[in-house]
Amino acid sequence: MGVLVCFHAHPDDEVFGTGGVMRLAADAGHRVVLVVATDGAAGEVPEGLLRPGESLAERRLAEVERSADALGVARLVPLGYPDSGMAGTPENANPAAFCNVEVDSAARRLAAVLDEEGADVVTIYDPNGGYGHPDHVQVHRVGLRASEMVGHHAVYESALNRDHLRRLIAANPDMTEGRTPPDIDSFGLPESELTTTVDVSATMAAKRAAMQAHASQVGDFGPMLTLPDDMLRAAFGIEWFRRRGAAPGLAETALPL
Repeated sequence: MGVLVCFHAHPDDEVFGTGGVMRLAADAGHRVVLVVATDGAAGEVPEGLLRPGESLAERRLAEVERSADALGVARLVPLGYPDSGMAGTPENANPAAFCNVEVDSAARRLAAVLDEEGADVVTIYDPNGGYGHPDHVQVHRVGLRASEMVGHHAVYESALNRDHLRRLIAANPDMTEGRTPPDIDSFGLPESELTTTVDVSATMAAKRAAMQAHASQVGDFGPMLTLPDDMLRAAFGIEWFRRRGAAPGLAETALPL
């Protein structure tokens, strides 16, 4: 049995880039550990969703617990750092926010989990954190440092496939109808830099259930929850990674568990 540790920035991030590999690993009998850096409290929330006296941080923790169940997670580790907010927002100035935490301090906490679990594979984000979010960039830094601390080498950067995204939008122009098209060159990595492509189309029911668990994040998931199964598979049926230290080129089709 192998151990997969997925390190993410906020509750709900686990669904997009690693939800499928987590479910596949769990179904194959491996142990899956999800570490979430922040409380997600800087996110938006639909009016009237929270119960009287309930904080957004409390709601998002409950949501990620349900998502983790859907994705086969055996252990959830919320580090609880304050959410740094999107780049350029006031939350960035909070000295306690995750983006401002001393890297070695946070890395020691993650390294303790890697050591306790005997991690075989660790996933983090690419250096730009997918799209430049300060907490995502910090996950990259902290994840690398923690892996160095424990001498772990099977580190995979979860990344959007920039070229796939471009092809997907070109083939489905209605996906961006009425909305400003994304700056694709600022997302993820080009296909030429990726090393690993994992077909997770068999996990779509679990990924959809995990999305539904995050009711406070309807702004992120709402349009996707209404997609028919074939479009959901087209958008989320493959997960891509760049293995640290490996030559580029899509040579792997599974994580080495």
